Amino acid sequence: MSAPAHAQGNGSERIWTVLDLLKWTTDHFAAKGIETPRLDAELLLAHALDLRRLDLYLRYQEPVAADARARFRELIGQRVGARVPVALLLGEKEFWSLSFSVTADVLTPRPDTETLVEAALARLPDAERAYRVLDVGTGSGAIALALAHEKPRARITATDISPEALEVAGRNAEALGAADSVRFLRGDLFSPVQDEFFDLIVSNPPYLARADAGALAPELAHEPEQALFGGEDGYSVLRPLAEQAPDRLEPGGWLLVEVDPNQAKTVGGWFAAAGLGDGEILKDLAGRSRAVVARKPTLSPGSEVPGRRD
Repeated sequence: MSAPAHAQGNGSERIWTVLDLLKWTTDHFAAKGIETPRLDAELLLAHALDLRRLDLYLRYQEPVAADARARFRELIGQRVGARVPVALLLGEKEFWSLSFSVTADVLTPRPDTETLVEAALARLPDAERAYRVLDVGTGSGAIALALAHEKPRARITATDISPEALEVAGRNAEALGAADSVRFLRGDLFSPVQDEFFDLIVSNPPYLARADAGALAPELAHEPEQALFGGEDGYSVLRPLAEQAPDRLEPGGWLLVEVDPNQAKTVGGWFAAAGLGDGEILKDLAGRSRAVVARKPTLSPGSEVPGRRD
């Protein structure tokens, strides 16, 4: 099969319709081992044509002009040759039905992480309460801004060690109209909020083991290493996170952390050792252990409260 930009042998250029291009590219991506060939083809062609993905279905039989095919061909080359993720080629990724700008400076938001957002919202049931929420390692701001979208009265703080990531997160907050809803701070773990207490702490920390880097999908090479790898064993951030988080939680406050499925029981044990109760392992849509949740015990009547409530 000839590539979409080539002319036919009789001297006249072939007319490529939207459907032709989608079929050819889907087959090409599948042959190259792309995990979601049809979806990737649709997203990239819609981008090349400056259309919404759904608009492609209304234009299946329309011919695609040469300049658009050239743009599409370049995107195909980057997706297959360098295995650049679609989100980076588009410069955006949908998460929690919101559109987020993404760059090579941030981890691309993934559907699995919506498990964390859903679990957090379930533990913030009062629509009128100004919950204090902390998102540790915010990256693009996806978790913090999804929570702000659903809980506009919440006071949300989001931290990251990367100034570049915080810049991306700030742009996303502006684009989503949430610049006044989320406070972004630079620093490692809880260093930017040492004297503050929260009703809920949520984090999608780096948890991949560097020792396993060779077995990872090639697309991950385009994402920041400090957002992916938690040391040689994957626990260099999870371990101190579990140890330090209880000191920043209000009594009755929740800690929710995304993990690799193989880490869930270990991290749950650390939560218990740190004095947290009501431990639970949550599964993602694929049925894999994806998040660990635990709660700081409430104080008995008359006990001194280490934080402040309002």
